[in-house]
Amino acid sequence: MDTPTEAAATGGTQAIRRAAAVLRALGKAGPQGTTLAEVARDCALARSTVHRILRCLVEERLACETGLDKRYSMGELVHELSLAPSASVLEVAHWRPVVTRISRRTGATAYLMRRSGVEAVCLAKADSQALMRFVPVEVGQRRLLGVGAGATTLLAALDKEHCEQVIALIAPGLRSYPRLNPDSVRNAVRMARKTGFAVSQGTVVADGFGMGIAVPSASGAPHLALSIAAHAAVVTESVIEEWKRILAQELKGGLVASGSLAA
Repeated sequence: MDTPTEAAATGGTQAIRRAAAVLRALGKAGPQGTTLAEVARDCALARSTVHRILRCLVEERLACETGLDKRYSMGELVHELSLAPSASVLEVAHWRPVVTRISRRTGATAYLMRRSGVEAVCLAKADSQALMRFVPVEVGQRRLLGVGAGATTLLAALDKEHCEQVIALIAPGLRSYPRLNPDSVRNAVRMARKTGFAVSQGTVVADGFGMGIAVPSASGAPHLALSIAAHAAVVTESVIEEWKRILAQELKGGLVASGSLAA
């Protein structure tokens, strides 16, 4: 039987994990925010529990409550903390110009994505200059691994055993995407491993096309990916081949500049 001290420690850990889950739900919702009921459903927690957590997060400026419709989003302190010098901030600073060049050269919206547990989070984005821009993900938003090209690239970079574990964990969440299921995700992973590029065509957004490539890591599986998104109507086989060439070229240039690859 746990001692009072051990029980308190366990309760404290549980509270932290629940607060982290709520913050992830807010991050997934993006700038438009989300409701208490939606957070409770996403985190599989009682509404009363989520309400207490959100009230505390708002008081600490880690969350904010907007408008009369009672929607919650990330607070100012989250952004302020993200500006502190860290390895992650330096990574984003290094790859941001690469993302911008990819967008300029392809005419598509370009992203830098990072693996975060069973999700991928958008770290940087460069909008295309096309008249009809295609922007399915905003900076800070999260997607399950396997949902979209960048997230699929990161899933494919895992070893087979770890990949299968992730697919099992995300399977319930895939129900939100009518064109995705565990088998279709496995097929996309196989193609990404075979070609070096993950492709998402009409699977997340009906008229969308995405392509991603993993950023090699010297320590374990890649945790970063470069990806692009565009309207499917502008995509042809020749365009796909050109975009692959550009992504590979810019990836190599970014690795050379970081000293990860000899020129």
